[in-house]
Amino acid sequence: QLQLVESGGGLVQPGGSLTLSCTYSGSPLDYYGIGWFRQAPGKEREGVSCISTGGGYTNYTNSVKGRFTISGDHAKKTFYLQMNRLEPEDTAVYYCAAGYEMTNRGCAPDYHAWGQGTLVNVSS
Repeated sequence: QLQLVESGGGLVQPGGSLTLSCTYSGSPLDYYGIGWFRQAPGKEREGVSCISTGGGYTNYTNSVKGRFTISGDHAKKTFYLQMNRLEPEDTAVYYCAAGYEMTNRGCAPDYHAWGQGTLVNVSS
């Protein structure tokens, strides 16, 4: 059974950077796409970024384009979300998730394995 564990959250000042990690275990990640989601206090969960099974496709929500970068390292069984120029509006619990994706040309249409989340707090 596929398991995901996020790490790397914390307190950072506006304009700072953090890199979130999502480490997987329990199953090979062949034909899985990875997504990063976030949920701010009092708000619904939103998709932040995703990457296709082979890394050939990535996508970002408009509010993070140019600031966040998603990547993966299968040798380390880890995916990353590099977050630069952080803003207070980026404060949220961040989750990674995995879903079936076989084309390498898009994001997974849905996600069935989720991590427990890691808190990112952007504040001065």
